[in-house]
Amino acid sequence: MKYSEIVCLLRSKSKIIRYEIIKMIGKAGSGHPGGSLSATDIGVALFFYQMKYKPDNPKWEERDRFILSKGHATPLHYALLAHANYFDKKHLSTLRQYNSILQGHPASYLTPGVEVSTGSLGQGLSISAGIALAGKMDNKSYNVYTLLGDGELDEGQIWEAAMFSAHKKLDNLCTIVDRNHLQIDGNTEDVMALEPLVKKWQAFGWYTITIDGHNMKKIISAFDEFLTIKNKPTVIIAKTIKGKGVSFMENKAEWHGKPLKGELLKQALQELEPRINNG
Repeated sequence: MKYSEIVCLLRSKSKIIRYEIIKMIGKAGSGHPGGSLSATDIGVALFFYQMKYKPDNPKWEERDRFILSKGHATPLHYALLAHANYFDKKHLSTLRQYNSILQGHPASYLTPGVEVSTGSLGQGLSISAGIALAGKMDNKSYNVYTLLGDGELDEGQIWEAAMFSAHKKLDNLCTIVDRNHLQIDGNTEDVMALEPLVKKWQAFGWYTITIDGHNMKKIISAFDEFLTIKNKPTVIIAKTIKGKGVSFMENKAEWHGKPLKGELLKQALQELEPRINNG
């Protein structure tokens, strides 16, 4: 398949996934739309371009691992897993329901394809570093991909794991920061300033790549570049827009964990649905 065709297919898949996210949160009446939408293009590139896995054999030892450290973005994770054929898409309409396999945060004991139960922010990178180190020790070829929220970088455990990963030269570890500049309490730079973010990661010994997190060409190029880096972990700082794709949600902190209802839900679905039909 030509490169241009791959990019086109990934863009189309992103439109579908965004629609799924809004639809399932609307049905559930609860959930986290803003950060799910901002990371959609990154997730699509990971699941449908970058990672190797076998949905019919979820525990295949050589599979790449994806850890959703920002565990509240499960609507994105579940939509990706369903479209990757880990489970039937009909389950998406059961988000957060009693006895559903799709709970409000990832649960590895419930949901096929979920590697680790997450939700307590700051822990995902530590878990990922351990999995990456285990892969090195066992001479496995898999890579570990971890998605962090930028507000999550306020957690000290992130930086402990960053030091550890560089010290162990975990070049099979790729961390993606969803840099949408907003967290539940407002702008990240007002809550606890993160900049200069690139220099921080570099000071901790990481190879850094900065991209537009909605430019599919730039995203897959960054993942390709990660595969060439030796003897140090890679962080991709993806500049994104919270609520991407829904006009009234974009760059609004209040949509971090607020569901859409009534006319707003209808408007959001209308804004997203034609994009699927038009490709």
